[in-house]
Amino acid sequence: MDLIVAKFDGNALKDGSKIRDAAKSVVKEYMKGTKVVVIASATSNTTDELIKLSDEAVGSFLTASQKAEIMAMGERTSARLLKSAIEAEGVKAEVIDPYSDLWPIITDSNFLEAKIDLEESEHKINTLKILLNQGIVPVICGFLGKGKNDEVTTLGRGGSDITAFIIADCLDADEIIIISDVDGIMSSDPTQIEKAKLLKEISVEELRNLSTKGVRLIHPHALKYKTPELKAKVINCSHNDLEAAGTEIIGPFEEDLIKTASLYPDPLSIIAIVGDLLLSKAGLLSELTNYMAENNLNIYKLTVGDNSITVFVDKTDSQRAYHTLHDFVLKSEAFNSLSLGKDVALITIVNLDIVEKPGIIAAITEQLRKNSMKIIEINSSQTAIVLIVDWKDGAKACELINAILE
Repeated sequence: MDLIVAKFDGNALKDGSKIRDAAKSVVKEYMKGTKVVVIASATSNTTDELIKLSDEAVGSFLTASQKAEIMAMGERTSARLLKSAIEAEGVKAEVIDPYSDLWPIITDSNFLEAKIDLEESEHKINTLKILLNQGIVPVICGFLGKGKNDEVTTLGRGGSDITAFIIADCLDADEIIIISDVDGIMSSDPTQIEKAKLLKEISVEELRNLSTKGVRLIHPHALKYKTPELKAKVINCSHNDLEAAGTEIIGPFEEDLIKTASLYPDPLSIIAIVGDLLLSKAGLLSELTNYMAENNLNIYKLTVGDNSITVFVDKTDSQRAYHTLHDFVLKSEAFNSLSLGKDVALITIVNLDIVEKPGIIAAITEQLRKNSMKIIEINSSQTAIVLIVDWKDGAKACELINAILE
């Protein structure tokens, strides 16, 4: 018998009609013989309204514990409404909130940004099978946790996604379905670009990159619980059908599961192209990259400054790139000269947990300093850290960094 986890966001539960339709879609799937676990977010804007009310009523005297209790009321209410609507359709359901003995998400005692204790939570999540085997639909409050002393905690914005994915992972669910008021994941923001198209599929890494760069789709931390075997999709609640098509989330792929630093196997060469006030000259970067593409030169990394642009190319292409770009400089009014530098090593760390670990860059730079290794460049984003060091130091530097990450 299949098991699915259906997570309804606030827009999919924003009024009574939506809640009734959500319940019908759950019951429709249940009647096919599928076991269904439901994750309920607070109805649209409820959490913001609760925060606003508490600020107006109590202000700075509101404790973190009190705020978590107040914020929890959104999910606790929507779960009860959804449970009642499911039972109105003739299927037994049970609300599970942090006051329930079956509550599955155990955390530390950080009331407003709690961290999940995976080992404890996995044990509790498996007790949900008791209800499922009895033909009962568990309706679980998203976003919430229970601390070590039974206090209510919250997982932060987007925490319902984390609730849904971790429960699906621990229960070995066949599929997780995210239900919202959009058709799925679009090629761009449809409110700004009319030609935006629905994506039939998107990889975990692509979605994580979008989510960490300001596009609110699925909480990036939720995606670390997406296994290659777990099917996942985003669909529109308007279909009233959990089998509706939307956007499939595929992966992660084997290489995405690696949590260590990786060394690009071949040396790269640095070519620095200098000029004045480069950042103020529109289209300059496009001209450069297009010229290199036309000459079949691949760019492995590129750094832009006001007085220089640095490109990193494979060492085997370095002489050809150097001479080709010299021709480009001679034709350009923006650039003055260029130089070919030494061979360097490219080290990449691509893992959300590692990248967001406090002090990780300081730990890396200090370890390399202790071993007399010069960092030529270091860049970080919300999803990756990239280092450039001398080629002779590459393998050892990668080894030292992996020791830090363990």
